[in-house]
Amino acid sequence: MDLKDKVAVVTGGASGLGRATVKRFVANGAKCAIFDMNEEKGNALCEELGDSVIFCSVNVTDEDSVKAGIAKTLEAFGAIHINCNYAGIGNAKRTMGRDGPFPLDDFKLVLNVNLIGTFNVLRLCAEAMSTNDVVTADGGRGVIINTASVAAYEGQIGQAAYSASKGGVVGMTLPIARDLSVLGIRVNTIVPGLIATPLMMGGAEEMTPEIAEFLKPLGSQVLYPKRLGVADEIAHVAQMLVENDYMNGECIRMDGGIRMQPK
Repeated sequence: MDLKDKVAVVTGGASGLGRATVKRFVANGAKCAIFDMNEEKGNALCEELGDSVIFCSVNVTDEDSVKAGIAKTLEAFGAIHINCNYAGIGNAKRTMGRDGPFPLDDFKLVLNVNLIGTFNVLRLCAEAMSTNDVVTADGGRGVIINTASVAAYEGQIGQAAYSASKGGVVGMTLPIARDLSVLGIRVNTIVPGLIATPLMMGGAEEMTPEIAEFLKPLGSQVLYPKRLGVADEIAHVAQMLVENDYMNGECIRMDGGIRMQPK
């Protein structure tokens, strides 16, 4: 599917991986709806990129909130062809720690945002995509791209909730691709490793030489190249997944070959 003149819903689109994807998609002729809860960053990105982008204040875990965002997107741009799901959270708690067992509400919260939130958005975007005219020679109507993590496969100490949520995203990729194939909708998942996001860079959106030097010890864990990934490298994979019509039902590791081990 060609990105030009297509419409993408990007959750977590106000910062980090989502922001990089919005910028890359718009540079290639797409229009984007940012689904996020950070109005300040979302509106700033809209101001930077112009009329090709709208901001929708959306809580991915809330059905009515997502439906309202989709309605706003359809009103502004007329269709939804692409859905990229980056919205996610994490915590670091041992199953049994000094303060007792992992609080169940904290475990549920991570799964609710990362796993249920992803499914909530993609199912409603798929409904909108199902009404699209065919836009590829193969009968394609839409593309869904989810985000997991290497923690889905090699979770570390304290990552029980995060790993479970991302393992769920990996696990549902193929069955959802099977479900939606009859509609001409492809479904894939990106599996990032250590990526330099604002969380790792003290709130910064772009890598600087100073930040790169600070993060060098962490990057040394990567097989090659010996550095953290940058957000646009994930966005580049998202672009490839949109454009390559033969990619379907796949989970793609984008991690520099890292296989993290607990210290």
